[in-house]
Amino acid sequence: MAQIHDQPGGVESSRSSELILTPAEVAETPRYPSLWRNRDFMLLWSSQLLSSVGSQVSLLAFPLLVLGITHSATQAGLVGALDSLPFALLCLPAGALIDRWDRKRVMLICDTGRALALGSIPVALWLGRLGLLQLCLVALIEGTLMTFFSVAEIACLPHVVPKAQITAASAQNQAINSTSWTLGPFLGGFLYGMGHAVPFLTDAISYVCSVLSIFLMRARFQEERTEEPRKIWHEIGEGLLWLWREHVLRFLALLTLVLVFSTIGFTLILIVLAQNLHATPLAIGMLFASGGVGSIVGAVLSSPLQKRFTFGQLTIGSAWVWAVSWLALAAAPNLWVLGVANGVSFIVVPIFYSVQLSYRMIAIPDHLQGRVQSVFRLLSLGSQPLGLALTGLLIQWIGPGQTVVLLFVPQALIALFTTLNRRLRAIPSLSELARKEPG
Repeated sequence: MAQIHDQPGGVESSRSSELILTPAEVAETPRYPSLWRNRDFMLLWSSQLLSSVGSQVSLLAFPLLVLGITHSATQAGLVGALDSLPFALLCLPAGALIDRWDRKRVMLICDTGRALALGSIPVALWLGRLGLLQLCLVALIEGTLMTFFSVAEIACLPHVVPKAQITAASAQNQAINSTSWTLGPFLGGFLYGMGHAVPFLTDAISYVCSVLSIFLMRARFQEERTEEPRKIWHEIGEGLLWLWREHVLRFLALLTLVLVFSTIGFTLILIVLAQNLHATPLAIGMLFASGGVGSIVGAVLSSPLQKRFTFGQLTIGSAWVWAVSWLALAAAPNLWVLGVANGVSFIVVPIFYSVQLSYRMIAIPDHLQGRVQSVFRLLSLGSQPLGLALTGLLIQWIGPGQTVVLLFVPQALIALFTTLNRRLRAIPSLSELARKEPG
């Protein structure tokens, strides 16, 4: 995939003027069948929808189980941090290796391993042998395999759908998160109430389904690589250098870093807030499902918004909505208001991520997809272990409401810097970029 620009500094205003399409160019734009008729995309999409729902089921059950065993929000936060720690440590080498290895084989191996790891929890529960050490090990294994799988999945998408449909595919992929955020927590609370082992067994089965679907896909997940593999650190350095020269991508990594770091502990915050309001596990699941409802609304709006507004407008607007809506969680007096506030705050999430992912897949060349995506994800998401651990400590120290207010400050500051970024504001709509950029 050709990159949008060769010089550092992002897409300049002078460059954006070249991206205006003439009527003839628009007429020559090829038309592709609907993504719903793309067999490989639907296999990938449906399998990841099921897998994502399963992940949300266990995501809710994990802190509930740890809190039930340890009665400590700090330890629950630390177990959550262990799940994201491998991402911070392995993201860079994973990106370089994904550009070398067979991406499809990597995805099959990863989801097989995740099924076995999650399946060990119900086995240990039934045997009466489950302890905190095993939960920590499962979190580490799941986080490690997730790191490799997620990089491979993003890198393979431009080979599953035509380039002109990347923005639509990105928006449709956000519907996976939206649906899973709606169904997963509700099912998680319901299944956890049925039995502590049931959510983890459900998640393990979802990974088995993912393995079967990916195995049936026919598309090649990467171009043929003609150059000889070099030392892995040289290849990682190439991805780092490419991203460093791209001003817009570099700033987007910083923006995502601050927003995610400040809100990554929302699961633990909502659970503690809900428990303070005497919520049952089922009520907690319904509370999290409200975020999924809001996310579905955002996923539906994402594609039309990308056609109507420029990339800069959507990025700036979503950053401010993300920050301001976070504050509402601290003011909710009961579960109903807390659910509404959570739902509203999640509307912006699929819009924010869909816009960014579309831009990255258009901008990054295929032979660098794994490396640059992994560098971007490490810079933007690698602080999750620290954010989770800090959230747990803050909740224990000052309480969940004050933690929300304190974590709003960095979000507001980065939203202000985003508004002032002239190069970001100059980028046109993603649909124009996708049509104009040669494939």
